[in-house]
Amino acid sequence: MTDLFTPISLGTLRLQNRIWMAPLTRSRADADHVPNALMAEYYSQRATGGLLIAEATMASPGNSAFWREPAIHSDAHVQGWKLVTSAVHRAGGHIFLQVWHGGRATHSLLNDGQQPVGPSALAITDSQTHTPQGKKPYEVPRVLGEDEIPGIVAGFRRAFANAKAAGFDGVEVHAANGYLIDQFLRDGSNQRAGRYGGTKENRARLLMEVVGEATAEWGPHRVGVRLSPLNSYNSMMDSDPIGLATFVAGALNDYPLAYVHLMRADFFGKQKGDLLTPVRRAYRGVLVGNMGYTPDEANAAIDQGGLDAVAFGTSFLANPDLPARIRAKAPLNPPDPKTFYTQGAAGYTDYPTMAR
Repeated sequence: MTDLFTPISLGTLRLQNRIWMAPLTRSRADADHVPNALMAEYYSQRATGGLLIAEATMASPGNSAFWREPAIHSDAHVQGWKLVTSAVHRAGGHIFLQVWHGGRATHSLLNDGQQPVGPSALAITDSQTHTPQGKKPYEVPRVLGEDEIPGIVAGFRRAFANAKAAGFDGVEVHAANGYLIDQFLRDGSNQRAGRYGGTKENRARLLMEVVGEATAEWGPHRVGVRLSPLNSYNSMMDSDPIGLATFVAGALNDYPLAYVHLMRADFFGKQKGDLLTPVRRAYRGVLVGNMGYTPDEANAAIDQGGLDAVAFGTSFLANPDLPARIRAKAPLNPPDPKTFYTQGAAGYTDYPTMAR
């Protein structure tokens, strides 16, 4: 039986199990987005996971969507992340960095007055964002010109190089959850014409350009891609989410990826459908599932060939020794949502292990 504890290889990278840590924004970086020693402790506590995927990290300045999320566009950021990667490696783990651009999900109050940008002038309407002045409605983004998109791609390219300098084992391209690349992918947020709008091929062009830069920088099997075609978070919808996902999964076969990381459902239940079956058929590489898996469900999906690994989110947040607990069938600590985005160690590095 192949299960969560069967080792798996991503090219030359040998992972001890298939219990991966999903990227989770925790807002513990310093005020200038520099990772710190507390973050190093948090990630190294969880190093028994087969692969840790570090939280969404700004590829370039001016697109902060959270207060105190980390970045990777300066030498200070590189040095801060070195604390994290060194701690994880000392603990025997492996870690990829998820790289993003917030697009329309940012706010001028978080970015020195800079207006958010996006594929079309359509604002997020289903929620408000946290700013230094409290919760505020999202702003209508400025439409990116086609002549600006090469600069966006170049920012990702520098971020991928910086991630390598910081000691990561690879990178994950964040093309999910309503941030910039996802905004281009889905026709609910991308209503532009031209080379980056209209057809699925055009809407996926930005993703493919960014993935091309990532694989050129990192080489084979060190780049992952995260997708969430059904998730309506950040006012995201698509007229044909299953068709879009199938097309993108097939197109990604052209790149020597480490994996595709698929969020299988919608947080809010607005869009539904069997996403896993067509993506599994279309994509020939390592497929990682995410969103609400129990260990038993994950084991069954892996053994039946539907998935190759499963990324656990809040259960890994609250259980630094999650693989050991799964193996022992031990109770899990419940996560505390009140501390998901606060500062300090509470609800971050103080969750107890079984031994404690």
